[in-house]
Amino acid sequence: QDNGYVRLLRRQVEEVFRDNRLIAVCQYNSMPGEDMVMMRHYLRKHNIEVKFVLNEIVRPVLSQSKYKNLLPLFVARNILLVSQETKVKEMLRVLKGVPQINLLGACIDDTILSRRGVENFAKLPSLEAAQGQAVGALALLPSQTSSLLQRGSAHLTALLDQHIRRLRDGETGSPAEPGPAQSSGAQ
Repeated sequence: QDNGYVRLLRRQVEEVFRDNRLIAVCQYNSMPGEDMVMMRHYLRKHNIEVKFVLNEIVRPVLSQSKYKNLLPLFVARNILLVSQETKVKEMLRVLKGVPQINLLGACIDDTILSRRGVENFAKLPSLEAAQGQAVGALALLPSQTSSLLQRGSAHLTALLDQHIRRLRDGETGSPAEPGPAQSSGAQ
């Protein structure tokens, strides 16, 4: 039977998974206390918190949730790195300097990723940069369409001007000069 303390801890784990966009599951190996304090400090600068969890508490919560695919990661001693923002680059930068903490996988915006998936996610451009690229690409299309539509009428105008010139030159008997369409070749 669950006692009140176990229920409280499980409720806290549910809140962690519900309230955070970044939940990284890491294997925790023993490390000096001052190293842990420094790591927590650097992570906290980026609004990333360290949560120590017991597998006996986490596993029942995950088995009843949409995060049950994370269960295989909770075998040894684990910690969770959680944030309400997706500060993946910053988290990986801090973890690179802490060999005792091994990233196993993560849940980012309700998407479960392996370690490699997290590393690939960190390489993606920011949302603002991606939106800027999309807006730039979308703005380019109308201008290209406009120039394509104008090209046909400009070509037709040049051909008609050349034809009129030929007709005029034919009336006066002087040889026709090559027009823009003749000198540039067929388009």
